[in-house]
Amino acid sequence: MQLNQYIDHTLLNPIATPIDIQNLCEEAIEHQFYAVCIPPSYIEIAKSVLKTSEVKIATVIGFPLGAMTTEAKVFEARNALDKGVDEIDMVINIGMLKAGDYDYIEKEIAAIKKAIGSKVLKVIIETCYLTDTEKKSACRAALNAKADFVKTSTGFGTAGATFDDVKLMKEIAGTKMQIKASGGIKDRKTAIKYIELGVSRLGTSSGIKLVTSEDN
Repeated sequence: MQLNQYIDHTLLNPIATPIDIQNLCEEAIEHQFYAVCIPPSYIEIAKSVLKTSEVKIATVIGFPLGAMTTEAKVFEARNALDKGVDEIDMVINIGMLKAGDYDYIEKEIAAIKKAIGSKVLKVIIETCYLTDTEKKSACRAALNAKADFVKTSTGFGTAGATFDDVKLMKEIAGTKMQIKASGGIKDRKTAIKYIELGVSRLGTSSGIKLVTSEDN
């Protein structure tokens, strides 16, 4: 298994410096990770380091709380595109979802997908705050809005990915939408289990450990 090609090598820590981002990108080249996932302000740094590599650049919008306006998220997405990003990981408005306003969620995702066109959109639903019914509703909204991925977590909530959540998300996503597990994936065995459950991408800051570990 080419585990490295499932990994979004991630650094979203609020105290990450430009040098930290540069190092992250160099690690991604060395280990041939699929992508780096970084804050929007550092896209240009990543672009300069990764320009001759195959590593994609993903950034986050509406992050980490998801409560900003749709217009603000659309602006963030377009701005990131202008700076050369390949993929967008957006956070839904969790409060609106919990209020049962699934139409709002679907329309917001659709607006962002429209703004970024053929670029990859991953929709973070922040599973730790949701009931199973809400998780399914969020996945359906993402699917209806033509998102490319549904993603478990920001890594900033009360918990990250779980096997049960991924199984539930897969029920809705089927083969029409991919799944990204993120939050708390720190060992190779766990990573492989997620892939076996149907995950296409892993968001982790432990990518190097996952690909160099002897633990199979």
